[in-house]
This record gives sequence, C-alpha cells and structure tokens, in this order.
Amino acid sequence: MALADKGSFTSFRMTRLMQWALRLRWMGYVGALACALVATSAAALGQAGAGQKNPPGTVVEKSDKPAAVSKEDLLVIEPGELPGTYPHGNYLLNFHVRGDYVPSLHWRLTRGTLPPGITLDDNGMLRGEAERAGVFQFEVEVRDGSKPQKGVVKGYTIKVAEGILVEWKVPAHVTGNRIDGSVAVTNSTADDVDLTFDVKAVAENGRATEIGYQRFPLKRGTVAMLLPFGETLPYGAYVVYVNVNGEVAKRNAIYTQRMQTPTALQVVVGP
Repeated sequence: MALADKGSFTSFRMTRLMQWALRLRWMGYVGALACALVATSAAALGQAGAGQKNPPGTVVEKSDKPAAVSKEDLLVIEPGELPGTYPHGNYLLNFHVRGDYVPSLHWRLTRGTLPPGITLDDNGMLRGEAERAGVFQFEVEVRDGSKPQKGVVKGYTIKVAEGILVEWKVPAHVTGNRIDGSVAVTNSTADDVDLTFDVKAVAENGRATEIGYQRFPLKRGTVAMLLPFGETLPYGAYVVYVNVNGEVAKRNAIYTQRMQTPTALQVVVGP
C-alpha cells in the first residue's frame, strides 16, 4: 500500500474511534439522568406516604369505620336499667362508669325528659320526687377528664306508677231497686296510707246518695284489695262516682283517684 493510502486509512480509523467515544459519553449522561429521575420519583412517593398533602384535585377515599378501640378503653354506664317510682316517692340513684377513664366525670341530660320533680346532678346523681305518673324516656351522657375527652351516651326509661291504683272489680250495675258494684285498690307506695273510700250515686236533679264509704289504713304493698259498695235507691237515673283519697301525713303526700260510670244507670223499681 502506498504511503498516502496508509495515512488516509489511519485518519479514517481515528475519526470513527472519536465518534464512538462521543456516543458512549452521551449514553453515560442519559443513564445518569434516568437514575436521577428514578431517585427523585421514589423520594416523592416516600414523602407522600409519610403524610404529605395530596396535590389539588386528588380524590382520597375515606373510611367511615372508627378506629379500633380496645375493650379496656370502652366506657359503660351503669346500672343497665332504672327502678320505677311513684308520685311523691323519694328517688335517689347514682350513675357510675365501668372502663378506663380519667377523673373527674361530668354528667348531663342530652335528650328526652326526666319525670318532673327529679333532676340529674353533674356528679351523676338522680334525685327528687316525681310529681306525676307516666313513662319518661331520656338519654344521659358522661365525659371524663382526659384530653381529648372520652364519653358515652345511654338511654333510660323511668316508669312512675300511680301511688294508689283503683280499678273496677265489678262495675256499678242495677239489680232491681239497687245499685251495686266493687273496686280493687292497690297501694304502690312504700308507706301505709290513710285511705278514704267514698261512693255516691247522683240523680238527674243533682241529689247525691251515699252508697259506699270506708276509712282505714291501707298497708304498703297491698294489691287489689276488694272494696264493695251498694244501696237501695228511688226510681230515677243515677251516675255513680267513686272517690279514693290516700294521705301520708309525714310526707305531706296526697293520692287521689276518681272514677265514674260512663252513662247514667236507670233504677226502674222504687223501694
């Protein structure tokens, strides 16, 4: 090969080698850039997982399920049910809590109505005397002294029964020239009651005739005591009124029950 040809060949090889070197260097830059991008993306994902705010427009599903709570952390209001009472009966009951809590506890009524005359104190004490009979439903809430506070709500019912209950045993009725019948009397209070039982038959002209009367101490716990009444009456139509009054003098309590026949009773045969 001529000398000139050898020089040209050598120059050509050097040019090719430089081109390959440049290509390899460029590929190195590209690889480094790709690695940097991957590392940056991984760091961003790590920060998002650590609690960073989501970008605007991101939709995040929220679970309605509460966080798991151990049984030791749950608060339970006791007692499970409340005892009944009667008008003017002394009512005293202290709510308490079972579970892990921080003193002190604070109680309040959140819904419903307590029997008139009975109140709930901040310390969880129910106290007072019911003023009337009825069924009263309500909810109480208690919160402890922790921060944030722990609390629980529970529903209750208090039944206030009549202190003296009077019911027809044998409804007033006409037999010949008489009106007869009987009632059953129950003492639901915790006291002996001074009871007055009075029955009158009232004619159309307003004249009242006594057809039953008793006064005696009705012992506490007495259930459905039978009290009869009856009397011979002149011809006419009569409405029968039953009046029962019970008194507990030491507590200044009076219980009153009244009943009457729905219509007048006709006595058609005179005495």
